[in-house]
Amino acid sequence: MNFIHQTLDDLRQSGLLREMRQVDGPQGPTIRIGGRDLVCLCSNNYLSLASHPELAEAAAQAARDLGCGSGASRLVSGTMAIHAELEAAIARFKHRQAAVIFPTGYMANVGAISALVSRDDAVIVDKLNHASIIDGCRLSGAKLLVYPHCDPAKLDRTLQNASRYRRRLVITDSVFSMDGDVAPLPDITSVCARHDAMLMIDEAHATGVLGPTGRGTEEYFGMLGDPRYAGIIVMGTLSKAIGSIGGFVAGSRELIDYLCNLARSFIYTTALPPPACAASIAAIRLIERDHRPLADLRANVELLNGLLRDAKLIELVGNAGRVTPIFPIRIGDVSRAMNVSLRLFDAGYLCPAIRPPTVPEGTSRLRVSLQAGHTEVQLRGFVQALRQALQG
Repeated sequence: MNFIHQTLDDLRQSGLLREMRQVDGPQGPTIRIGGRDLVCLCSNNYLSLASHPELAEAAAQAARDLGCGSGASRLVSGTMAIHAELEAAIARFKHRQAAVIFPTGYMANVGAISALVSRDDAVIVDKLNHASIIDGCRLSGAKLLVYPHCDPAKLDRTLQNASRYRRRLVITDSVFSMDGDVAPLPDITSVCARHDAMLMIDEAHATGVLGPTGRGTEEYFGMLGDPRYAGIIVMGTLSKAIGSIGGFVAGSRELIDYLCNLARSFIYTTALPPPACAASIAAIRLIERDHRPLADLRANVELLNGLLRDAKLIELVGNAGRVTPIFPIRIGDVSRAMNVSLRLFDAGYLCPAIRPPTVPEGTSRLRVSLQAGHTEVQLRGFVQALRQALQG
């Protein structure tokens, strides 16, 4: 077992060892660590719903009425009425015939991809897709083809060269988690239609965030509800803007029936617990009726764009005028990124450095992610602290 010690030592020496900080108390725009209150600028809790009273009460009531666990997999005795209620809510929210939930978004990607393609097929992915997509592709056994980031023309040529495969599945993040940019979905959809390829989009960082009512990338581009795009397979999570836990796939009724029979990460795992389902249902209902959290989030995105521009730091983000709450502060060197993060921590801002292998070598960064509940004072203070940390 010497290799374990050696590996950890190597990671420590290279500045790549990951350690967990314990949070005392709920998740929110501010969190408590080691007796200190810090502004949290690294969470995917975009709408600040993770500790919202409505979600907490819904989860508590479900625990009282239905218990804390589901007891079995969905295909044994684990399917409860609250699972069906949540799936119906997701399908309605995403304008699809049906949906199926998984315990995590990671499991949704791994299960769906490995069920849709196999050894005789090709799966074509954006270079910067999330690790869960890549893992699902590898597990499937399909030929993995990669096209340059957000490049529909190169995707077109890749599909031309993949015509010999039985099935071809194109997968893209709709909002890329480390850069915050949005995939050119209309162009990608057109390319897939031209080559008769399946298209699956990962809406983890778009659900609740993009579009006039937060329904995601399709709504953002004016595609939602258009029958021409009904065949797009929509994957997403309940653990980010929704504020709970779980993953889902939404699509046609036939697709969902197919996944329930063939997705191993659905078949061979215990169902989501009732309190988590209840919290997600409450969140979707809140988002549908109350647009204030989304409006607050967008106001914060606009504010931080302006503050970074005024501070002459927007070039580090690389995309002025962005629409998502993810701001990559590109630093490059691992040690410098770590030092900047530590200085920010000392100043009262939690913004960990993102290092390889999460991002490519030489692209270490701070990944700033905003929440609806952040205040103008907090964001102005952060930009001032960031300038000082970068100069130190």
